[in-house]
Amino acid sequence: MMDIALFRLPDGRAWIGQGPFESFSEAPEGGGVFYINDFDLSDPQPWKKPAQLMEIQADTLAQGAGWNGAQLPHIQWAKPATEWFKMAFRRIRREVLSKRLEKMVPVLTERGTITEGDPVRLLERVMTAPPNTWGYGWIQQGKGYLGATPELLFRAKGNRVETMALAGTAKPGDQTAFLTDVKEIEEHEIVVRYLTERLGTLGVVEREPRGLCQAAKLLHFQSNLSVTLDKPIEPGALVREVHPTPAVGCLPREEHWLARLREYREQLEVPGFFGAPFGFIEPGESLACHMVVAIRGLSWKGHEAQLPSGCGIVGGSAFDHEWRELRLKREAVVSMLGL
Repeated sequence: MMDIALFRLPDGRAWIGQGPFESFSEAPEGGGVFYINDFDLSDPQPWKKPAQLMEIQADTLAQGAGWNGAQLPHIQWAKPATEWFKMAFRRIRREVLSKRLEKMVPVLTERGTITEGDPVRLLERVMTAPPNTWGYGWIQQGKGYLGATPELLFRAKGNRVETMALAGTAKPGDQTAFLTDVKEIEEHEIVVRYLTERLGTLGVVEREPRGLCQAAKLLHFQSNLSVTLDKPIEPGALVREVHPTPAVGCLPREEHWLARLREYREQLEVPGFFGAPFGFIEPGESLACHMVVAIRGLSWKGHEAQLPSGCGIVGGSAFDHEWRELRLKREAVVSMLGL
C-alpha cells in the first residue's frame, strides 16, 4: 500500500492524496497540497504534494485508498501508569502556583497491541466522524496516524483568517456546572488572550462571545476569532506564528518553557503527531487553507498503537479531575473510531 494523506472538512468534503509525495518548504501554487509536520515543527519541508489527489465521499473512500483486503483492526489496550504523569503534573502545578508559569499541557499516552487487522481501515470512521470535526490522516508503510479533531488552528483565504479557542472540557451531562466552572473558564480565556495578542500583531482581531462545542461525546468552551490581515502571510509562516497555542502548549510561550514542555513530552513518550498542525489547501480557484490541531486521534507503528490525551494545568487544577478528563478524551476517540 502506498503512502496516503487524508483531510476531511466538517461539511463532509474530503480529499485523499496518494504518494509518492513531493515536499516543499512553502505552499506551492495551485493548492491540492497537505501540510504535515510534528509538534516541534521539525520538518523544514512540511508541504506534501501527492502524485494523485481525489475528492472523495465516505462511500468512495475505499476506491481512493485501496484496502487490498485489509480488515478493521482490533487493539488490545494496556492500562496507563500514573507515576510519570503524576510527577509532571505536580511539577507543572508548582510552577503555576509560584506564578512563573500560567499554563502547560502534559500528555498521557495509552498503549496497545494491534492483534489483527490494519489501522488504515479506520479512515472509514474518520470520514463518518461528527460533522463539527475535521478529519485527518497520514499513513506510510507500516505506520501512521489519524483522527477527527474539533480544534481549528486557522482557516485562511485571501486576507481573512478565522480561528478558535477551544479549551475547557466536560461531559455533556455536566453542562450546568460547566458553564460556571472557574477553572475551565480560566483555562479557556488564557487561550483566547494568547490568540488575540498574537493575531493582533497581524491585523484587527474580532472575537465572538464564548459558547459551547459538543464533539465526540465531550463538551468544550469555544470562542471564534477572526482577523483581517494588514499584509499577506504564507500559511506555513502563520503556523509558526501561532503554534503551539496554550490549548496544547504552554504560556508564557518562551523558549525556557517550550523546552520544558518538550522535555515532559519526551519523558512521557508522546507521539509526535499529537497537538501538531495538520492542514490542506483546497485545489482550484478556492485556495482556502485549512489548518487544524491534530488531537482526538491515534498513531501506530507496526503492531504498536498509541492513544494520547492531554489536559491543561492551571492554578485551579486537581489531579483526580485531570486524570478523569484524560480518560474521557481517550474514551471519546475509541468510541468515535469504533474500537
